[in-house]
Amino acid sequence: MRLLAHFSTIGMTVAFSIFIGVGIGYYLDHKVFGGRTSPWLTLIFLGFGVAAAFKNMYDMANRKDL
Repeated sequence: MRLLAHFSTIGMTVAFSIFIGVGIGYYLDHKVFGGRTSPWLTLIFLGFGVAAAFKNMYDMANRKDL
């Protein structure tokens, strides 16, 4: 049951990492810089979100306590 709980969180962590990255980039593009940098910061932070998602998946795959 514990193993199932660990694997069921993978999808949520991937989705949340990507959505948080896009959200931060969108906020910076449209609220802080007034749309002058659109869509570049959104795309950059999308990349950061994808990288964070892969790092989380890598860390979960290498856990020794499963």
